Amino acid sequence: MISLLAAQLLNGLAIGMIYALTAFGLSIIKGLLNVPNFAHGAFYALGAYVCFAAMQVGMPFGLALLVAFVGPAAVGIIVEKLGVARLMSGPYLYQLLFLFGTALVLEQLIIIIWGTVGLSVQPPEALQGAFDLGFTWLPKYLVFNGAMAALTIAVVWLLIERTRLGSQIRAGIDKREMAQCLGIDVSRLVTAGFALGSGLAGLSGGLVLPLLGANATMGADMLSIAFVVLVIGGLGSLYGALAAGILVGIIQSVSSVFVPSASTVLIYVAMVATLMIRPQGLFGER
Repeated sequence: MISLLAAQLLNGLAIGMIYALTAFGLSIIKGLLNVPNFAHGAFYALGAYVCFAAMQVGMPFGLALLVAFVGPAAVGIIVEKLGVARLMSGPYLYQLLFLFGTALVLEQLIIIIWGTVGLSVQPPEALQGAFDLGFTWLPKYLVFNGAMAALTIAVVWLLIERTRLGSQIRAGIDKREMAQCLGIDVSRLVTAGFALGSGLAGLSGGLVLPLLGANATMGADMLSIAFVVLVIGGLGSLYGALAAGILVGIIQSVSSVFVPSASTVLIYVAMVATLMIRPQGLFGER
């Protein structure tokens, strides 16, 4: 039992890093817009399908992952410029409805282009097989998944903490009005943040493609988990998204051993418990 529990902890850690990566992008957008991005799951699904299309035309997997980031990021810029930016001065509800409508449009475009049948790919040959840990076998691609997610989060963290653009993004998240008073172009920040968040969602979709495949509803499934992570970590908290993503992944993975039928329900129980004990989330300040 101990060996099984240890194996599930490792699996949960790897899956949790994907949740954290997706929620990290969602947290950036939520912090800048103060509006939950209901299209985030659609960008996640778009990344998976774009990655699949790139591999179908002969691109190596590493380059296909780059396309999975760039494609949704480019679409995110278009969505922000043509819709979100125009609605910034309007009621809060308009942006919510626009992003919800964007999610539906992207989902239908995916169905029109790729159909409703699920798609899948094999991981690269070097990432096939598993590591023998003595007490369990750990799939190589699962390790790669967690490592890539962790590396991406580290790079984004360095971008946010060590660059001028990053400091401006932090200012826009924490004190938007003050940032405007200091002459920071907040509209440019919102565009950059929206593109970055959308790209991270797309990259997450590309990473899980060999694990879970791609289907038209995958965006809605991930969106609900990403919001759970966002709430537990704290709305707008980048570090909370990382910690909560890992926590949710471990809860889901470990509970699948003891109560498989309730493994998904338990993450929502964790969210409700967090709201009851600490409404601002684990790392949230407001």
